[in-house]
Amino acid sequence: MVNSKRLQSLDILRGITVAGMILVNNGWGESFEMLRHSRWNGMTPCDLVFPFFLFIMGISCYLSLVKSEFKPTVTVLRRILKRAVLLFVIGLLIHWLDGALGGDYGLSHLRIMAVLQRIALCYLAVSLFAVYCNHRYTLPVATGLLVVYTAILLLGNGYAEDAATNVLAQFDLSVLGYDHIYHKSPVDPEGLLGTIPSIAHVLLGFYCGQLIRQRETLEQKVIAVFALGTVLVVAGYLLSFGLPLNKRIWSPSYVLMTCGLASLLQALLISEELRVKRSSASLLTLNSSFFKVFGMNALALYVSSELLAILLGHFGVSEWVYNGIHALIPAAKWASLAYALYFVGLNYALGYVLYRKKIFIKL
Repeated sequence: MVNSKRLQSLDILRGITVAGMILVNNGWGESFEMLRHSRWNGMTPCDLVFPFFLFIMGISCYLSLVKSEFKPTVTVLRRILKRAVLLFVIGLLIHWLDGALGGDYGLSHLRIMAVLQRIALCYLAVSLFAVYCNHRYTLPVATGLLVVYTAILLLGNGYAEDAATNVLAQFDLSVLGYDHIYHKSPVDPEGLLGTIPSIAHVLLGFYCGQLIRQRETLEQKVIAVFALGTVLVVAGYLLSFGLPLNKRIWSPSYVLMTCGLASLLQALLISEELRVKRSSASLLTLNSSFFKVFGMNALALYVSSELLAILLGHFGVSEWVYNGIHALIPAAKWASLAYALYFVGLNYALGYVLYRKKIFIKL
């Protein structure tokens, strides 16, 4: 059995987020606008899934490392380093496999930075902060990182939708080289400089984990997390008047707004966990939730979804399935959504088998 003391609402939030990541990443053809990332300034529901995951990772870092009392022992440091390296390498291998199946078996065009690589760097930075620094500096450090990044954006033309003048794009080009960076937008959404506000993002999640751990009852946890979310959403909204929301450059307003929304959703789920504990008449308990299957093997299922998408696409299965769906659903956007839901269901089936067998893969 899963530990009953585990904050099950966090598993649900993680599951919602990972299922959302798989959904928005695997539409086929023309998707609804809300299931596509905003082209530049602005924010769609699609833009919430990755930042939610980073925020949740911050909470999990606190709840995990508190078990070792945040002591930088050899065992703890080895585990942190091993996990960071593993995530980074898996990210590289996914992009290598995609290229290799297309005939490029070398490393000359390997994209270096991507989702798992950013997760790895943020996890490493925040975990080292957790074991070496006083936690009273969590918010000041997060704020300092956002201030530094704001200066970089303002002084380096960071909001320019032009790779030739944008400091973020130019930095990636100088450090990584043209053949190893993302080319589908002016700025790599997982680029190097954008890792600075992403670390601040995870630190805010870490602070939320601290609030959750320090409050004794679920009622107190709800109040604390809801208050944090409200402050962050208001701060993000106000800041967006000078620094617009922008997922591509991971703007400071985007950090605050998405962390705030994640906090509010976490507070809502904790309140639901409290309701379930008080009543045995709930129609949908947290233990049987669809999203808990994703939440208990979150990174493993995200990786499996990326690998399945590459393999099914390469062997023509994805196109065959989509064409079958499109024949039944003529509207292209609805057919795309149906395909994405099918793909989520495919990964759920894999996750359900793991969940039933109590296999929880920790990447």
